[in-house]
Amino acid sequence: MKKLLNTVYVTTEGAALRKDGENLVAEVEGETKARVPLHMLASVVAFGPILVSPALIGACASAGITLVLLDRVGRFQARIEGPVTGNVLLRRAQYRASDAPEEIVRSLLVGKIANQRAVLMRASRDYGPEMAPEARDALEAATERMAHVLRRVTFTDATLDALRGSEGEAANLYFSVFDHLVRSPDPEIRWRGRSRRPPLDPLNALLSFLYTLLTHDCRSACESVGLDPAVGFLHRDRPGRPSLALDLMEELRAPLADRLALSLVNRRQLRAGDFRAMDGGAVLLSDEARKLVLTAWQERKKEERQHAFLGEKAPFGLVPWLQAQMLARHLRGDLDAYPPWFWK
Repeated sequence: MKKLLNTVYVTTEGAALRKDGENLVAEVEGETKARVPLHMLASVVAFGPILVSPALIGACASAGITLVLLDRVGRFQARIEGPVTGNVLLRRAQYRASDAPEEIVRSLLVGKIANQRAVLMRASRDYGPEMAPEARDALEAATERMAHVLRRVTFTDATLDALRGSEGEAANLYFSVFDHLVRSPDPEIRWRGRSRRPPLDPLNALLSFLYTLLTHDCRSACESVGLDPAVGFLHRDRPGRPSLALDLMEELRAPLADRLALSLVNRRQLRAGDFRAMDGGAVLLSDEARKLVLTAWQERKKEERQHAFLGEKAPFGLVPWLQAQMLARHLRGDLDAYPPWFWK
């Protein structure tokens, strides 16, 4: 199985990255803070004004290491990579499949809805006795209705628009009870509904940040197996949007990003003071909180879970690559269908 390589996140403004031999060296005010062998890296993600030497850019491109530039708050700015690899025949098959994507979309949604429902059921199992009766009833009702949506997606011959409608219905059910999963003592950290561009409260700020990290990993996975990350099946094509990466991350949002966000606030590792409100209403993670989240993200990616289709355990961080690989195998005709990933 593919080895889980590292991602280096650079968050200190004014830091400098350079190449020294076959190593990446990170310096702050001339002092070396980190040294990482290039062969252990999959990507480098830099937040804000970070200096990257031309020699390091060239070495990363040659070694297949992706360099991603984000602004101070995590919004995408640029991506630097070497020559695109992959079989042109695979991409042709991907483009043909995108014209009639119903079966692939069905598999993606089966994985997504099942995993969202599993997160709610786990919360009910773990915290049910401590919840108010109305909260327990709401969780039970949501999981039951999501089961109906899941059966509809699985067993009916629905159109693409109908499948997208079912996805929206399941998402509304999931987020309608999301606040019952939040156990932070801070009144500012409550769920009031999804807001983005910009996030308007701490939980949305945390989720948006984690979704940015997950999108990066899924895009890298698509490119690593030769797929075009811009041409998806569930998400409509749009200039500049990595639609296929967004498709692949749907199965992982709830068990990886949402569960991590809940763990951080429920264990009080993140409190209201770790977020800052900006002019215009946007809420962002503080610099120290962002470093904490990045560390937790890297640790969560090392956790192993059983892959139902492959019948073996794999780290969370390898799941995007495994799913991209199986999608490629399906498009080539080696698999009859794309097998969803189920969180257990």
